[in-house]
Amino acid sequence: MSAQTSVASVALNRFGYGIRRGAEPPGDPMRSLLRQFDAYDPSPIALKDREDTSSEAGKILQMIRENRRNRKDSASEMSESMRTSNPITGLPTDVKRAYVRGGEVLRHDIALRTNIAVTSDAPMVERLVHFWSNHFSVSAGKPGTQHQVGNHEFGAIRPYVLGKFSDMLRAAVLHPAMLLYLDQFQSVGPNSQFQKRRRGRNQNGPRGLNENLAREILELHTLGVDGGYSQTDVTEFARALTGWTIPGLSRIERFSELQPTGAAFVRLAHEPGSRKVLGNIYRDNGPSQAVNIIDDLATHPSTARFVATKLARHFAGDDPPAGLVTRLETDFRRTGGDLASLSRTLIEAPEVWTEEPVKFRQPYEWLIAVLRMTGVEGLSARRVSGALRELGQVPWRAPSPAGYDDKAGSWAGPDALYRRVELAEQIARNAPSENLMARAEAAFPGALSDNTRLWLSRAESGAQGLGLLLVAPEMMRR
Repeated sequence: MSAQTSVASVALNRFGYGIRRGAEPPGDPMRSLLRQFDAYDPSPIALKDREDTSSEAGKILQMIRENRRNRKDSASEMSESMRTSNPITGLPTDVKRAYVRGGEVLRHDIALRTNIAVTSDAPMVERLVHFWSNHFSVSAGKPGTQHQVGNHEFGAIRPYVLGKFSDMLRAAVLHPAMLLYLDQFQSVGPNSQFQKRRRGRNQNGPRGLNENLAREILELHTLGVDGGYSQTDVTEFARALTGWTIPGLSRIERFSELQPTGAAFVRLAHEPGSRKVLGNIYRDNGPSQAVNIIDDLATHPSTARFVATKLARHFAGDDPPAGLVTRLETDFRRTGGDLASLSRTLIEAPEVWTEEPVKFRQPYEWLIAVLRMTGVEGLSARRVSGALRELGQVPWRAPSPAGYDDKAGSWAGPDALYRRVELAEQIARNAPSENLMARAEAAFPGALSDNTRLWLSRAESGAQGLGLLLVAPEMMRR
């Protein structure tokens, strides 16, 4: 086994999503990864042809509110209905139809995302897109979010994946998808003009301060749970975020100011006054108050450490080498969060190039690698979503704002592995299986084990051999 061919396997599988059928292993693995920065297309043609249905999110919420009002339900009951696992129960036909339409949009966007990665000439950068999308996780489990989660990744992650972390942070956390998911769109300042008017009219209801977004930005997106913030910082940040909402809600449309992130800002709902967060004072300047806090969080030393640790864990193992974390943290702080520089430092770090596998492939990345290797492209939205549902990892469906877990323990159970075997057999029956041994060597140059070669040589048919390769240890780990 030569060092060069083993390195090529690392470049293909640990950094990227595996080799495409018919392609050759890279001659200069590290340079091939760096070249992908130029090959990456943040807005491929498939996205340019995509229908943008984001305006439907506000319409769905409006229909739900009108339905509740017509039934003379309380605002608190409406709020509870938006948290239920089956929110269409009891809704009129037009609302149910809107939910069905949302499901179709979601499946289409999942297929788009998947097929882009399967055919990409920059698979490492596509992996980075998915890494950052999971870091800023939004889930399509609430009314309207089906029309926004695709927009979130395509518009708030893809354009910034090789740019500044501060730009991505701002775009991601103030995107309508995030405001919907974390209920920020309903957050109102206790002393805002809007709340004073409600009190003057003796109107009761759940409207008030919501701390979800502020807490998750601090805990999950920037500083980390041990990043040095207090509950007071959370509350003050939440007050600064009041007024940030989604467009398309007719009751506030005339007060809304459209923002660069696609969100809206309503000054009547904003908590007046300066805010003190992490010892810094931020004057009340409308939507910029929250933006200024976010920008400072983006370059905070705790953010550098938190981001470096997550990135190192994704590429170098569940317990990443301390030296790699320090190397990435230093780069982040030196460049102010330049993600292209951070990715370059990752590629050039010796700790990431160890020959032994360091990560267990999650279901989604395993499926992309399988489709790239077999040459199966352009799968329909229903087939892609169905396969991912069977595997247990549907994009934009993580169980919490923390996103999908990045450790092997969450994905390596017997039942999960059995599902991969079943799906591998189905794909192998319908995919070309000629020259299997040569294709296996190209997919894992210098890293194909003798045991895998033996099993492939004993296969009774090409389809059986391909099925075995798709669940071989080399395919399961990277």
